[in-house]
Amino acid sequence: MVLGPVLAGLILARWSFAAAYAADLTVFTIALYAALRLPAIPPTGPATTPGLRSVVDGLAFIATRPVLLLSFAVDITAMVLAMPRALFPETAEQLGGRGTVGWLYAAIAAGAVLAGLSSGWVGRVRRQGVALVAAVVAWGLAVAAAGLVGSLWAIVLLLAVAGAADLVSAVYRQTILQTYAPDEMRGRMQGVFIVVVAGGPRLGDLRAGAAAAAFGVTAAWVGGGLLAAALVSLALLVPALRDYDSGHSLQAAGHATVIPQSGK
Repeated sequence: MVLGPVLAGLILARWSFAAAYAADLTVFTIALYAALRLPAIPPTGPATTPGLRSVVDGLAFIATRPVLLLSFAVDITAMVLAMPRALFPETAEQLGGRGTVGWLYAAIAAGAVLAGLSSGWVGRVRRQGVALVAAVVAWGLAVAAAGLVGSLWAIVLLLAVAGAADLVSAVYRQTILQTYAPDEMRGRMQGVFIVVVAGGPRLGDLRAGAAAAAFGVTAAWVGGGLLAAALVSLALLVPALRDYDSGHSLQAAGHATVIPQSGK
């Protein structure tokens, strides 16, 4: 996610879109062949057939657990309202041509990588509910600031800050998910998590493109970031999330086992 967009930008600057797509096709084919060569891994224990009932049970469980519900809600709010990715090509044209677009696409991931390398402090934060909201608010504000500056490298730097904040929020969301949900529901909760993580940015692309067509790139970019930060901050009005800390146990989810959290 860091090197790929940068390499694509370099290819576009020197050659063509066809060359960039050809490189993507080649690398993807190699990865697909490697995946197909993996050995079969049968499930351990009795196998069950998932169905609609499992989905309904999972959603019903989330509805009764405000901490889990809000952890998903703040993430999808941040991605739908503040993801500026669809605006990168037009922004790159304004900044100096299509060769610069790779730096924009790589910036968020680069910030996440750097934050991950220095994330040891994350596990020492006890007020994880507040920390989650703060990280998502920081994401929205950094994205909004990136939409206001006119320099490529200033935008890249601010997007990297946004990516770092997103990584921190992802750590807290996964930690809450893994420790708050009981064993029998954790797989379904992970499925919801994947839907939110994969679907939120796609909806964000749709929102950004539609808003840019209606109001312009700057309004779509900056307005989305500010709106996301404002709405997510309201989650602190819910005591269950505001008071959630690393000392919480599965007792809150109907179990009595206390699980210490490492934040990773």
